[in-house]
Amino acid sequence: MVQSQAPGWGDVVCAVSRPVSSPVCDEIAILGLDQVIFNGLNPTGARIWELVRNPIKVSEVHRTIVEEFDMDEETARKDLLDVLSQLQRAALIEVRSAS
Repeated sequence: MVQSQAPGWGDVVCAVSRPVSSPVCDEIAILGLDQVIFNGLNPTGARIWELVRNPIKVSEVHRTIVEEFDMDEETARKDLLDVLSQLQRAALIEVRSAS
């Protein structure tokens, strides 16, 4: 079931199939469904985008970000949920309930 509420810890997230993304310096720009450019993803945000290109649990994205960027778990959790919420508002990801 696809959700319209913010992503939760056990939910599965996945990029919608139509956006196009491209690196720009050390950030990433994404051209969305409505030809709106979503940009400003720093290296951590860009990695999150890479991970959600295929269906993945939010908790798995968190684990990867903590390991790869040597972040503390609480900061990584807050940042991850912020990025996922932004991507969802821009209609660039789908959120599927864990149930």
